[in-house]
Amino acid sequence: MATAIELSVPDLGDFHDVPVIEVLIKPGDAVEKDAPLVTLESEKATMEVPASAAGVIRDVVVRVGDKVSTGTVIARADAADGAAAAPSAAAPAPGTAPPASSAPPASSAPPAAGAAGTADTPAARRASVIDLRVPDLGDFHDVPVIDVLVKPGDLVEREAPLATLESEKATMDVPAEAAGTIADVRIKVGDRISQGTVIATLQLRAEPGAVAAPAPETGATAAQAAHAAAPERTPAQPSRNGGTPGTGAASTTPVHASPGIRRFARELGVDLARVAGTGPNARITRDDVQGFVKRTLAAPSESTAPAAGTGTSLAPWPKVDFAQFGPIERKPLTRIQKISGPNLQRNWVTIPHVTQHDDADITDLEAFRNRLNAEQKDAKVTLLAFLMKAVVAALRRYPDFNASLDGDALVLKQYYHIGFAADTPGGLVVPVVRDADRKGVVEIARETAELAAKAREGKLALREMQGGTFTISSLGGIGGTYFSPIINAPEVAILGVCRSATRPVWDGAAFLPRLLLPLSLSYDHRVIDGAAAARFTVFLGAVLTDMRRTLL
Repeated sequence: MATAIELSVPDLGDFHDVPVIEVLIKPGDAVEKDAPLVTLESEKATMEVPASAAGVIRDVVVRVGDKVSTGTVIARADAADGAAAAPSAAAPAPGTAPPASSAPPASSAPPAAGAAGTADTPAARRASVIDLRVPDLGDFHDVPVIDVLVKPGDLVEREAPLATLESEKATMDVPAEAAGTIADVRIKVGDRISQGTVIATLQLRAEPGAVAAPAPETGATAAQAAHAAAPERTPAQPSRNGGTPGTGAASTTPVHASPGIRRFARELGVDLARVAGTGPNARITRDDVQGFVKRTLAAPSESTAPAAGTGTSLAPWPKVDFAQFGPIERKPLTRIQKISGPNLQRNWVTIPHVTQHDDADITDLEAFRNRLNAEQKDAKVTLLAFLMKAVVAALRRYPDFNASLDGDALVLKQYYHIGFAADTPGGLVVPVVRDADRKGVVEIARETAELAAKAREGKLALREMQGGTFTISSLGGIGGTYFSPIINAPEVAILGVCRSATRPVWDGAAFLPRLLLPLSLSYDHRVIDGAAAARFTVFLGAVLTDMRRTLL
């Protein structure tokens, strides 16, 4: 007669009430010892609960969404032959490893790494451990980690990058604040971190040659290590719902993904069992999930075919073998392009853009700018600095352009933070000059030059690209006449300017040479109508023609 056993959650360290995100078994399944039963997800890690003994599942006690702790019963099973021995022989106590048949007594076993026995050396006693934390990120919180650049045992120098973060507008490396040896890494790809989050612990050596003692494992880390060592399930086990991947059934193959990636996949409705991981050990990355979604959307199917006579659905993206027509070269998108591309597409599709074109006579302004640069050497004053002051004057006159749409309300901002598109080797970024209304032209010129230099070097802080109320995109240094810039949501308008040119202008008696600056104002038609846009550009042109109007 089969012996009934309970399969419970082992020691989870300090973790309690950990959510169940996946149940991997069902009644009638035959499981081997150490086979995964369920997948848990805490804020910092995912872990699979292994079976403490082999047997046949009688009933499953937990469901997806339940919260479990050490000792919680996962399932009841009929033990396989020999699996119902005394607990000391078959089922180790929570938090202890199964003893090997040839293992020496505990008193004679070598101490674990990081224990006092291995760390108690003169060099180790003189060593100190510090936490390497995320520096000030401005108002950004929960920024995703897209790359972890260190591992325990690595020697790092001061300012060496530890991890790469990616917000909607920029990527940045988190630097080490001191040199030493990485003792423990506290984050992984997919985690979301904020200012003060511990990235890693660093062993500082008081003298050359000191040996860094590894930091002791946390309960979660130990559990993950134990589960990683467990043999993988064979695909012969049926899924809990009896379905196949893609139909909502649980997969029979372990899925390796961080908690952040699992949440991201759930938000998009993606079954991770259908996603091929390209990270280390087939780990699923954010790019893997996004690529799966793109391929799925591009694949023709019955559900995406247009209804008869409507033609409202988009045709799938064409798949072309370009090499059949001639030589090709594949060039990966830059990080900035990968980040900004989806945002630009969203803005273009969801905002009803209209672009108003006009010319501004800047003949006198350009003469004044040249005199100003000849008189002072504090900063080279560019046309952009004057444009910012003129734009602030126009925004004061027409406050709807310095606003954001929030549902059925318009948020009118009482501050003037002007963004400007900066050209970098990786693509365009938008630094922001704060409180442009309170700064003079020379000060704005100095600040824009500093921000543009930092942008080209990839050293812009996230806070230096946030809070903009209006954006200027200037192509004056390159050329062109007019264009339609895409609005930088959640702003409602953006000004594009091109290279000025001298043209003949009729003054009523004769044609005179005048320096004209092409203006292109794109605006959100849900907030601004054509009449308001025309008044804005006319007023802006008048200010640029005579900057004394900014004093009115």
